Amino acid sequence: MYGSRGAGAFAGRRMSAVVLGAALLVTGCSSSDGGDKSGKGAEAGAGITQQPKEKAPFWVNPDGTAARQVAALEKSGKKQDAEQIRKIAEQPVAEWVGPDDPQEQTRGFTEAADKAGRTALLVLYNIPHRDCGQYSQGGAADGNAYREWLDGVAAGIGDRAATVVLEPDALLHLVDGCTPEQFHEERYDLLKGAVAKLKSLKNTKVYLDAGNAGWQNPDQIFESLNRAGIAQADGFSVNVSNFYSTKDSIAYGKQLSAKVGGKHFVIDTSRNGKGPYGAGNPDERWCNPPGRSLGETPTTKTADPLVDAYLWVKRPGESDGECKGGPKAGQWWGDYALKLAKATG
Repeated sequence: MYGSRGAGAFAGRRMSAVVLGAALLVTGCSSSDGGDKSGKGAEAGAGITQQPKEKAPFWVNPDGTAARQVAALEKSGKKQDAEQIRKIAEQPVAEWVGPDDPQEQTRGFTEAADKAGRTALLVLYNIPHRDCGQYSQGGAADGNAYREWLDGVAAGIGDRAATVVLEPDALLHLVDGCTPEQFHEERYDLLKGAVAKLKSLKNTKVYLDAGNAGWQNPDQIFESLNRAGIAQADGFSVNVSNFYSTKDSIAYGKQLSAKVGGKHFVIDTSRNGKGPYGAGNPDERWCNPPGRSLGETPTTKTADPLVDAYLWVKRPGESDGECKGGPKAGQWWGDYALKLAKATG
């Protein structure tokens, strides 16, 4: 594992999305029980509503994992815990698009967002040889399979509004030597093609993942961003699934922006409220670190004109992997979610 690690541990998750008043079963976001299939979803039990559009234009999933947790806690009489988890449930969190039925998934999320007058926030995480065979190993079987999957993603989004974070860790693992050299050219080609495909859509913004402030030196990755099509993208993302402070992430992003034509960027603030963990094995400080808290809530009103948004790309409360007592990668970990929420002011 890597101390500079970005995404890590989002594979194999399942969830359900409520679309136009009917339950649409999709793949790739949670390993919970599959959700409410009644058509009412968690909205009826947890009362989850959208954030003000002028503050956060992104869609809040009323049937997300955290929303179902709120409803379950309220039903069991644990009102105080329910209100803590509500801090997560009421915020827009990215939907990670899984390998199966990508057109159905992205259509479901974007239709639901469109119905609510919001923008869907999506993460594409299916690059071949993903995560170097570690916690989130997997991805498309080969380049052709990835291109076919991407065609489905694009068809599902259509003309509806979407903001896409593209392939967390994919470039990081080229630069740090984790991904074997024989796969590098194909990966650059796939990423560049993905940017072009998504930018051909009418209302889609694309941000290529670019590591985190733990790298300290943007010289390590800016050439890779150029080769992967950053010029055509809207910008890049930093701190995905990591814990570096917003201040440090802005500093890193601004240094990198200066090397890639002044591109804007977005920051994952989902769990960075107390910054990175400084104890234990340095190679696993990224994995379910204790004592962390939620960061700034998602918004397009940021502290710097180069920062397009603070986003919750990682879903707070889902495990990074089987470390420090956590369940499998991507599974909801209620105790950890509660600790994140309680540590947040």
